[in-house]
Amino acid sequence: MKLGNAPVWPGHCFARAKVSPSVLETAMALAFDNMTERDRFIWIPGRTFTVGSDKHYPEEAPAHPVTVDGFWMAETPVTNRQFKQFAEATGYVTVAEKAPDPRDYPGAKPEMLRAGSLVFTQPKTVSGADISQWWTFKFGANWRRPLGGLSDLRGKLDHPVVHVAYADAAAYAHWAGLDLPTEAEWELAARGGLDDAEYAWGDEFAPGGVPMANTWSGTFPIHSTKPKGHERTSPVRSFPPNGFGLYDMIGNVWEWTSDYWSTRHPEPAKHSCCIPSNPRGRDAEASYDPRQPEIRIARRVLKGGSHLCAPNYCRRYRPAARHAEPEDTSTSHVGFRCVRRTEGEAK
Repeated sequence: MKLGNAPVWPGHCFARAKVSPSVLETAMALAFDNMTERDRFIWIPGRTFTVGSDKHYPEEAPAHPVTVDGFWMAETPVTNRQFKQFAEATGYVTVAEKAPDPRDYPGAKPEMLRAGSLVFTQPKTVSGADISQWWTFKFGANWRRPLGGLSDLRGKLDHPVVHVAYADAAAYAHWAGLDLPTEAEWELAARGGLDDAEYAWGDEFAPGGVPMANTWSGTFPIHSTKPKGHERTSPVRSFPPNGFGLYDMIGNVWEWTSDYWSTRHPEPAKHSCCIPSNPRGRDAEASYDPRQPEIRIARRVLKGGSHLCAPNYCRRYRPAARHAEPEDTSTSHVGFRCVRRTEGEAK
């Protein structure tokens, strides 16, 4: 199947066939259902561009030039449907589905060392900025049961998969013969060709009052103006694509990248037009959280913001924005998408 700048719909294969509408509809549906995440990619031409920003959060600075080779980027984040295919084919068990190893968490209460994940729970009131007011570790919460308890994936198969730790995303990518994007690859793709724009679609957050991504509407975290049942993730492709034809690069779920976290981008090298996105020296050791020196869990860069980002709280619904996430952590607003690194613009 040819990969290009637009989806190759299965119907193309049957356009000249003399079959009844019902047979054609069934064949198209079966073909579409059998398409995998590996079949829907967009070619991102390589070039030198500016990563980061000097206008917003300090970890986004300094803005600096980076050269990226061309690559294929998945049109959407990996969905529950796609992750389900992976889990069923391999028997894979995610981090959130396994009890933590006490050796990795010295001092942890034994009763907390149970399988589970972090779930956003909207509070009625808040006092200060303590995130424990709206984040709850729920035993039994995982990608199959996104809200914990008796929740399930009914009606959510085309939503991005959540509650995936870094190892889970990497395992899926390996199974699919793909990779996770670097921070620079992700940011180049998210900009959609608009290198100097604030957002993936231009310089206005909601042009003409129209939301361009699934972000928080209202006052975070106590008040949402979204219709009941639509406060969390949305089906992929629910909002317009960016200039490259990629969906949900901003909002919906944060996305894992392969780069280790650093509190700032590296300073641009003197007498050099560009520097790599992950220079030698930015490693796992440097990514540890200094606030928890006893816990040696590396952190990776998340990109894109999520449905919980709001103007009054987390303005990270921009290509330049970034966030640190421990590799072992899964939440109800973090997912991922994959890349393929191959030569040429056609397959």
